[in-house]
Amino acid sequence: MPHTVLLAEDDRAIRNALERALTLEGYRVTAVADGVEALAQVHRSRPDVLVLDVMMPGIDGLQVCRVLRAEGDRTPVLMLTALVETADRIAGLDAGADDYVVKPFDVEEVFARLRALLRRARPDPENGGRAPAGPPEPAAPGRVVEAAGVRLDPQARRAWRGGRELELTRTEFELLELLIRNAGVVLDHATIYDRIWGYDFGPGSKNLAVYVGYLRRKLDEPQLIHTVRGVGYVLRED
Repeated sequence: MPHTVLLAEDDRAIRNALERALTLEGYRVTAVADGVEALAQVHRSRPDVLVLDVMMPGIDGLQVCRVLRAEGDRTPVLMLTALVETADRIAGLDAGADDYVVKPFDVEEVFARLRALLRRARPDPENGGRAPAGPPEPAAPGRVVEAAGVRLDPQARRAWRGGRELELTRTEFELLELLIRNAGVVLDHATIYDRIWGYDFGPGSKNLAVYVGYLRRKLDEPQLIHTVRGVGYVLRED
């Protein structure tokens, strides 16, 4: 069965072009023009992934994402944004988005990011693909991984820094897990992109730096994830 995509974009030319491209790529696409229509469509029939424009009249993409996350809906969300500042991208991650693409974008990059999101999505068949309403059960002994004062339970998808539980998006969780499992090892940019996104977006991409910066903020310890200039990143506690 083809994957289903809900596309919300108020610019008709972009919406039509992206809908056509996604359809040719093999996706089953429902395209709407604003956030109100997007929420109504999700409530009628949950898609496999959402592509939301950030700037839409009325209810924008960020608000749509916040509503869905508040309802416990963990459907992967890819944001389309014309805003290039790091703070603007962080706002999308804060709202619960899993990834973003900056306009103008190459449609092949959109395809690559969608493939990565769908590959990593793990729907719960007993809960209609949505996240459980209540908190997960405590981690069972032996399945938690730990490094530099950070504990992570891959099965329950929970993480802690000291006694504080971290609220992480899917991408943030998987990036932190990769760093913890390779604590003390410098991971180069290409390796991280391949393992997390399944695609190397090249040296000009700021995507990884944004996620590392946001993860540092959530860990409340900027020196825990070290930048190795010109190479990549390493998790270690100096």
